[in-house]
Amino acid sequence: MNVYEKIAAQQKGKENTDVWMVGEQLKDILRADPALEEIVDQDLDVKEMDLVHCAKKIKAKADEIHKQVKGNCVCITPAMAEGIIRDFYGLPASGSAPAPVTQAVPAPAQKQEEADILDFADFL
Repeated sequence: MNVYEKIAAQQKGKENTDVWMVGEQLKDILRADPALEEIVDQDLDVKEMDLVHCAKKIKAKADEIHKQVKGNCVCITPAMAEGIIRDFYGLPASGSAPAPVTQAVPAPAQKQEEADILDFADFL
């Protein structure tokens, strides 16, 4: 069973609930960065790392905000939920993957006269 099948299995019967939504957002995260699939695949085999427990983390954050705001309701934004999901599964922040290693190419030697010239077009 692959990671997407595991997520779907944990979502079964929980359509339109917080658990189902966590699964959908987790699938979106994995589609955007397939290198993370192996991490989540292993985590989903652990009972304490299932979608239900992840949804509880998001609810705990909502409860914390609700106490601070003291309003009728609160909202967890998709970005906030993604951060909680990534933290729960130990995934790096979005866009924080290490840059590919490239070989540095030395700049060609410049004459001293050229090095002293400041061209404002370089800043555009």
